[in-house]
Amino acid sequence: MIGLGLIGGSLLRAANSIGRTTFGAATSEADADAASRAGFDVTTQVEAALGKAAERDAMIVLAVPLPVVEDVLRTVSRVAGHCVLTDVTSVKGPVLDAVRRRAPYAKFVGGHPMAGTAESGWKASNPALFGRAAWVLGVEHDTDLTAWAEVAQLVLDVGAHVVPLPADSHDETVARISHLPHIFAAILATIGAQGGPLAMSLAAGSYTDGTRVAGSSPALVRAMTEGNRDALLPLVDEALGRLGAARGSLASTGGLAVTINAGHEGAQAFAADKDAERAGVRVSLTAPDARDGLIALGERGGRITAIDGDTAIGEVS
Repeated sequence: MIGLGLIGGSLLRAANSIGRTTFGAATSEADADAASRAGFDVTTQVEAALGKAAERDAMIVLAVPLPVVEDVLRTVSRVAGHCVLTDVTSVKGPVLDAVRRRAPYAKFVGGHPMAGTAESGWKASNPALFGRAAWVLGVEHDTDLTAWAEVAQLVLDVGAHVVPLPADSHDETVARISHLPHIFAAILATIGAQGGPLAMSLAAGSYTDGTRVAGSSPALVRAMTEGNRDALLPLVDEALGRLGAARGSLASTGGLAVTINAGHEGAQAFAADKDAERAGVRVSLTAPDARDGLIALGERGGRITAIDGDTAIGEVS
């Protein structure tokens, strides 16, 4: 494990709790020291940890911010360039491009657990963080499906389910349901705070729910939103268009029915998806069209819940 913040630390804890052999590194001395005092095999020497991974042919998980991925990949390529490699970064296209340029011989499977919180660092890590969470695992035309199944098994073992997707589908989708909400939360928190002490004293559920993620590390939020610029810009335009329509309606007729009703329908659709009945699906990982089958499952909102030999077992609504 390279990086011992919220996600990396939680994954180290979770993998260790189910009996997997774990070790890791973090450039943060505070995180490394805290993890070491908790009994984990960690160091501040990233190259040393990668050397151990190469010796043991271990899976490498990159849990570092997007801006430093390229630097770490240079070391991965030099020290452990043929290991199975995955990551937990919230943007997949830039990471995939960086791996192809900097560590082309690594057996790479991009990953993104949809399980973050507003907290950060080892102190926020929790081995139960991934329970029932969606975890995107990248599937591209050249993905090594043996490596993919190995990473998928780790994801399943720590309690999450796997959503197979190509990088471009992932990035457009998280821009819609994660990165745009972060921008809205930042704006809402700014406007609320400008109301001064009175506004803060009256703020309740709608404000706290709408601004929760504004408490996240600004550096991490900037990394994921700015790193997903191409997918995020069209959605910002769409949101501005809807705000403009709402503003125009409020100014002209005093009504917000279209905006409010559409939002209510969207919230109901989200709730209904959680309760939808799902049909079982099996995808042979040795079939010539296995990658297409996995992508089709993921893009229909399906998920993998088990790996049985060469077969991925899943469900789709």
